[in-house]
Amino acid sequence: MAEVTYRPARIAGSVRIPPSKSAAHRALLCAALGKAPCTVAPIDTSADMYATLAGIRAMGVQADFTDGVVKLTPGEAPTEAVTVDCGESGSTLRFLIPIFAALGIEATFIGHGRLPQRPIGVYTDLLPQHGVSVETAGGLPLKISGKLTSGDFSLPGNISSQFITGLLVALPLLDGDSTITLTTPLESKGYVDLTLGVLRDFGVTVQETETGWRVPGGQRYRADAYTVEGDWSQAAFFLSAAAIGGGPVALSGLRMDSLQGDKACVALWRRFGLEITEQNGVLTEENPRVDEPFHGLHGISIDAAQIPDMVPALAVTAAFAEGETVIYNAGRLHLKESDRLLAMEAALGNLGADIRATEDGLVIHGKAHLAGGRAEGQNDHRIPMALAAAGCDCTVTVTDAESIRKSYPGFYRDFKAIGGHADVVDMG
Repeated sequence: MAEVTYRPARIAGSVRIPPSKSAAHRALLCAALGKAPCTVAPIDTSADMYATLAGIRAMGVQADFTDGVVKLTPGEAPTEAVTVDCGESGSTLRFLIPIFAALGIEATFIGHGRLPQRPIGVYTDLLPQHGVSVETAGGLPLKISGKLTSGDFSLPGNISSQFITGLLVALPLLDGDSTITLTTPLESKGYVDLTLGVLRDFGVTVQETETGWRVPGGQRYRADAYTVEGDWSQAAFFLSAAAIGGGPVALSGLRMDSLQGDKACVALWRRFGLEITEQNGVLTEENPRVDEPFHGLHGISIDAAQIPDMVPALAVTAAFAEGETVIYNAGRLHLKESDRLLAMEAALGNLGADIRATEDGLVIHGKAHLAGGRAEGQNDHRIPMALAAAGCDCTVTVTDAESIRKSYPGFYRDFKAIGGHADVVDMG
């Protein structure tokens, strides 16, 4: 176990945002399902990426990973049952289950951390209706056998969009046409839009309907090479840091026309009071009022239904913003790598913030400064990264510092490159 201590700092500089984990998962799987070699780059060396690559290899595809480039070469699908270790990656697990089912590969899926307890009931309900046997005691391990058949797949829209993405990627492989019918309004729409965009890039057609999508069967994935865009959810940590630590900070590697829902971070931090400009593909953020009371920030109301991953970073900014910030429609955060709502309530509360978790969000009354202190990282990668911004104002020590390897292993390096203080100590 490691812990990181952040100390007050004024930050300024530039960061190249790492490739989008969300886009990379999707691109790697689409490339792996093609019938010809394909390269996907850049890919970060995060634990979640290694989990997806392990799953791809279990499909019988050769995946060579060197210097941020993955070369995928088709192979023979296994004829014997395989075990797929999804690590702690919910995306890996929920994307791969229907893909293995569509390919007819008998597989047992396992995982670590909180992943074995995270919801998968959508698949245990749906897959047996379409020719797949499912064995589970309620979580992981989960065993599937049989071959997925086409038809109508009905599921709620207010669950994790990862289930919808898994089906959208798998159903084009089937012999017949299928439909996905949502029984409630769609949440996390940006992630589904991202999936549809990557599918188009690989030549796969999906038709939107009034209640979901129609997915023609018998399609083929085609691409020789794919470039992964930067990760807007990681950009949020630097927007929060600039709001409290001043800036200017220039962020490159992001697509301004991205379909990622987390691109909404620009509008949200502008509402807090951060100045953000874009020129030639570089996003520059600065808070010239950082020395004013409450860092010149003010509280806002945030509907997090489409942007759940940004809530930790938003909560930290809100803790320093004058007035009240209410974050709502974030109930699914109870089921992430940690219970993120309770984890952020505890972490920021330990630092002196006025914060209260609700059933579906957070209520925060900002303070001009926090006292600082020690916070639990809860083995959740987004918590130590979010609290870096608080460390621009006060001294903060966070446990489970190594958890950032899950999604952004270079975060401490990049934070220090813009003047942040991040001292990491290995406790084990």
